[in-house]
Amino acid sequence: GGGGGGGGGGGAVAGVAPCPDRPAQVVGDPYSPPCFAFEGPNGGATHTGVSDTTIRVSFRVTDDRGFQQTLAELAGASLSDTPETVKNTVAGLAQYFSQNFQFYGRSIEIVFYDGVGSNTAELVGKGRAEAEQDAVTVGGLGVFADLSATSEPYTDALVRQGVVALGNPYLSRQYHDERGPFVWSLAVNGTEVAEFAAEFAAKRLAGGTADFAGGTIAGAPRVIATLAPNNPWYQESVLVARDRYTALSGLPNGPNYEYVLDLGILSNQASELIPRMKNDGVTTVICGCDPIFPVFLSGVAARENYFPEFIIAGTALTDADVVGQLWNQEFASHAFGVSPLQDFVPPTQTAAYTAFQSVRQGEEPAFSVDLIYYQMYELAIGIQMAGPNLNPETYRQGMYDYPPRSGPYGLWDFGPGDHTSADDVREIYWDPAAVSSYNGRPGAYIGVNGGARYRRDELPSGPFPRP
Repeated sequence: GGGGGGGGGGGAVAGVAPCPDRPAQVVGDPYSPPCFAFEGPNGGATHTGVSDTTIRVSFRVTDDRGFQQTLAELAGASLSDTPETVKNTVAGLAQYFSQNFQFYGRSIEIVFYDGVGSNTAELVGKGRAEAEQDAVTVGGLGVFADLSATSEPYTDALVRQGVVALGNPYLSRQYHDERGPFVWSLAVNGTEVAEFAAEFAAKRLAGGTADFAGGTIAGAPRVIATLAPNNPWYQESVLVARDRYTALSGLPNGPNYEYVLDLGILSNQASELIPRMKNDGVTTVICGCDPIFPVFLSGVAARENYFPEFIIAGTALTDADVVGQLWNQEFASHAFGVSPLQDFVPPTQTAAYTAFQSVRQGEEPAFSVDLIYYQMYELAIGIQMAGPNLNPETYRQGMYDYPPRSGPYGLWDFGPGDHTSADDVREIYWDPAAVSSYNGRPGAYIGVNGGARYRRDELPSGPFPRP
């Protein structure tokens, strides 16, 4: 789309005009929306949670240890995700966006509340009653949006309250479409993840031999398996991938394996799953996984001397250096696939860290500062592009009017059927000897073909060009 003059797609809006001095709202920011100047009244209370001076946004604080905290601990990261660091990071970044974006005289006011729900329970599809209770609490807080909608049950419950919910974990394109203007996420919709994975498998892997596997299966005819959590919304995406693979390649699918997205039993599940895969003659595993499960899978597989090709689908930071470094490195050396992420920079040089420092000088943000920043960035884009008359419909139109932009989290180009971030990928492989530009430690993902990026249906065909 083109900029609608900050008018939610209508023509020019009174008081809103392109900036006379610069095209971009934030100079040097690759995702910056176009710059708008504004003067005059903003319409005041245009929707629940919106006043003439504030846009209220809720953020649920839970006391369960989630994947982010576990990841930070496993990685020995210098930054941690405690409720305090997360709250300070969210509040600081809200201040940053309010100061640097055009919110038409308003600023984001974060409303933290202690939830009764558990993100950990909700990730496996449990805890619906508690998620509902939390959403009802949010309904009573009088907010426009919620920035902590990181599970399906909580997202669903927020939508019933008429709250714009940001942050769901890879739910399908259809899921977003059916919920009108209310559901958005930094995590690519699961349907698109599946389409990219299937296209990669059909063009790069189908009918070939497992040349990048190790041990006894190296060079064997490929048997390609899919692996993802057993939640129905993830299995829906797996089905999309399997159907699309067959449609593109003309070949049948290999086995499908499921696991329970529960941190407490990942280790046991890995011990049970690897021997099954080995017995089934699987040479190649497409992993629509969380970041922690491959830690256990790789350890068990190495003990079993089983080194399949491990195909990265770009889900949940499995394509991040800091995650791959945690895996057994002999196993990881057989990993390759697709990723929406660009090359990494050190954690203290990211746009998110810099933005946080600009408003909280000398303080350290949470480990997940980048995820918080880019998720809030989506919210900020919609608010700016909506114009002064902010409501869920103008927010959606504003997102659709945002011109396509490329940055560290891939190409952002929102529109009907596309309420989530990256719309392109690069091809990557893991090199245990390469030094990561993120933390200077050994182990890094390397982009092939000079890091060339592809939209759907554009991936190249033929053997994967791994050195």
